[in-house]
Amino acid sequence: MSTLNTHHVVVIGGSSGIGLATARAAQQGGATVTVVGRRSDRLAAAAARLPDLRTAQADVLDLPGLHAVFAEAGPVDHLVVTAGEAVLSDFVAGPDPAAQLDGFSVKVLGAANAIRAALPVLAPTASIVLTGGVSTARPVRGAWTTSVATAAVEQLARVLALELAPVRVNAVSPGWTVTPMWDTVLGEQAASVLEGARSQLPTARLAEADDVAAAVLALLSNPAITAEVLHVDGGGRLV
Repeated sequence: MSTLNTHHVVVIGGSSGIGLATARAAQQGGATVTVVGRRSDRLAAAAARLPDLRTAQADVLDLPGLHAVFAEAGPVDHLVVTAGEAVLSDFVAGPDPAAQLDGFSVKVLGAANAIRAALPVLAPTASIVLTGGVSTARPVRGAWTTSVATAAVEQLARVLALELAPVRVNAVSPGWTVTPMWDTVLGEQAASVLEGARSQLPTARLAEADDVAAAVLALLSNPAITAEVLHVDGGGRLV
């Protein structure tokens, strides 16, 4: 029997990409799943793809809104936070640093808000998985906010694993992963950039959203793992 059977999993930012793949995998593992996202159209599309999926609309930067979502959701066994996206922003040529921090706020403050709002309904044996990224180890020119944000989220997981114990807190660190996000961020260059990244990987393949989702479920299911960052990057942090 799956260790997620009868459990309630909440995925923040789960209407597409890694979040949606995680929601699907958790359902297949026997869990009841609630996906929280900003856009009603994406939530509706996710619900159409995954029968019995629960959805709730909220922005991770709106703490009162998140409190309302969790009060309605009821007891939660596992929280997964995937909200955030890669942000291209040149440190020197771009606007002043404060104006470049929107992506950082969504990634880091959004994760903190989600956890804070979930605490009143988290089970004593609950687990939390946050989403860092390969940019922690392999920063990219022109994407400084993303590199700083992924590093901060991974450290947040370690700190909260101590502060929230016995609740377990871990993070996954995806590398280049095939998701719709890259079409938005890179536009027409997406295919060539992803192929260039793939050609350098020791695995010679890019991760799929399902690969990252499998890692998330491994962290949710193993009661002996906390304060861990699980890399799903095809060895990208080494090259």
